[in-house]
Amino acid sequence: MASIKVILRINKIDKSGKSPLYLRVIKDRKTKFISLSLKISENEWDSDKQIVKKNHSNSTRLNKYISQKIADAQGQIADLETKNLSASARRLKEAIKGKPNVNFFEYSYDRCEKQKHTLALSTYNNYKNYLKKFENYIGNKDITFDDITVTTLKNYAGYCSTTLGNNNTTINFSLKILGLMFKEAQREDLVPLSHFPFSKFSVKKSKSTKRFLSAKQLEAFMKLDVSGKSKAEVIKDMFIFSVFSGGLRFGDIIELKWENYDSKEHKITKVIRKTNRQHSVRIGKVAIDILKKYKKSNSIDSDIIFPFTNIDKEYFTNREQRSKVVRKAIALSCMHLTKMGKRLELPFSLTFHISRHTFATRALNNGMRIEHVSKLMDHSDIGITQVYAKIISSELDNAVDKYIN
Repeated sequence: MASIKVILRINKIDKSGKSPLYLRVIKDRKTKFISLSLKISENEWDSDKQIVKKNHSNSTRLNKYISQKIADAQGQIADLETKNLSASARRLKEAIKGKPNVNFFEYSYDRCEKQKHTLALSTYNNYKNYLKKFENYIGNKDITFDDITVTTLKNYAGYCSTTLGNNNTTINFSLKILGLMFKEAQREDLVPLSHFPFSKFSVKKSKSTKRFLSAKQLEAFMKLDVSGKSKAEVIKDMFIFSVFSGGLRFGDIIELKWENYDSKEHKITKVIRKTNRQHSVRIGKVAIDILKKYKKSNSIDSDIIFPFTNIDKEYFTNREQRSKVVRKAIALSCMHLTKMGKRLELPFSLTFHISRHTFATRALNNGMRIEHVSKLMDHSDIGITQVYAKIISSELDNAVDKYIN
């Protein structure tokens, strides 16, 4: 519960010998003062009764004014605490002063809509999904930025872990989305820079595990017989193609056209979906042979190379449609690759993205310079690529340990 009292702040006495009157609000042992825009002498104030003494010429009028201010403040406090028991002292002060408090969800969802056409569709959807996740935890949309404290974040992280079973990586991403909305609101001067609970709370990051196929596992995968299963055969070829073409991502491979392939230079050139940068990579013999397998006598430049899913004109003009097609294709690829992984008795679930990791580790193992690997993978920062270098180093250490022990 919050407490409110009228205080004569004699430590702020002016040259005429008068001191200002303030409403003092205390909540959770934190104090806020709200000026009443009144000044009186110390001998004109009864601190016990909290009234102006009769020796002041306008005592009756001033006491009526003070009583009304107290009643208004108590009403505001009652309303806020009925809606939200976590209302802070600062929020109570702002409510009493009549300063509007920004609703977190109203602002955040509106921000998402304003950025919809400047964000990648997957990013836009992620923002909305993670905001909805937080909304489900809160139970309603009646929460302001000021209500979100370190305690709120701790409790939310606990909910994500124990109730939803999220790992630390997912929890950190859930908090990151909320933090982004805080920073956007602060840039618009809607939230004070001093109120950023994320700087006081964080979840320990999980160690990143990059799964990849070893040379023996890749050889076994390439020899795996999937004949008679058309989609399985295509996704297997796409996986191998990725390994031998710089680790191209799934979303880029399914939409590859013959016009993206220079058969003389043996190069794939296209705008990468994730980065929106034009990327060019020379492919190896294994990848070239795979392309020859899918090249038909009547193929034209605008034809899709890999017949794994339906890529039509709308796919390239409607990003909602493209997102829907990619999601379904990823699900189908996961189904087939998981079955293949089980047949090979891999110690992890096989996904298409592992082809990208396999390319990186193979390239580094074969002596390719890390900056070249980074360029081929279209990484924005070489620090991302260095994760693979650490994997190689760890593998070497383990091999040495086994040899000398």
